[in-house]
Amino acid sequence: MSLILLTIKGISYSQTQSGAYALVLSEMEGTRTLPIIIGAFEAQSIAIALETEIRPPRPLTHDLFKTFSDTFDINIKEVIIHKLVDGVFFSSLICEREGKEEVIDTRTSDAIAIAVRFNSPIYTYENILDKAGIYLKVEEEMAFENKQESTEITIKLDEALDNDTKSKFSSLTLKELNIQLNNAVTDENYELAAKIRDEISNRS
Repeated sequence: MSLILLTIKGISYSQTQSGAYALVLSEMEGTRTLPIIIGAFEAQSIAIALETEIRPPRPLTHDLFKTFSDTFDINIKEVIIHKLVDGVFFSSLICEREGKEEVIDTRTSDAIAIAVRFNSPIYTYENILDKAGIYLKVEEEMAFENKQESTEITIKLDEALDNDTKSKFSSLTLKELNIQLNNAVTDENYELAAKIRDEISNRS
């Protein structure tokens, strides 16, 4: 069965599970999307890997995995989402070292967080897209907005910002916002850092 190449379309707060996120993958050569429910830590890790303006002061777990792999000359060739059972996706890391391949079982959220750091392709099979794929025409019903290119990430942070937080940011100067952004990153409060970053971007 042939593999279908996927790209990260975006991340949104889950409408069905409190405290969870929906990671949306889309097929490169078609119109289907593959929504996967992931935890907050994994969503944060994926978002940080795709974000160019926010860098954690200390490596996250997936950053450590990347450093470890680079140190021992291990390359992640690709990620394959190969099974779907009772709504749970199963994935594999295809690793290579000194010409030898190894297949490692992994959670899909971890696999994608690692793939982003290695710039590795993400694949799935036709039968999985048939089971769980959603055509883009229903995208609005899922509240996913394609505001950026398909290779960029869209995080709807406005839903998490109440009026008090918005007014607090709006009263700050750009210099003050940048100071708060640096402080948030230093404190490893990446959710707050992302909100401040969005406020800075909105003023640009």
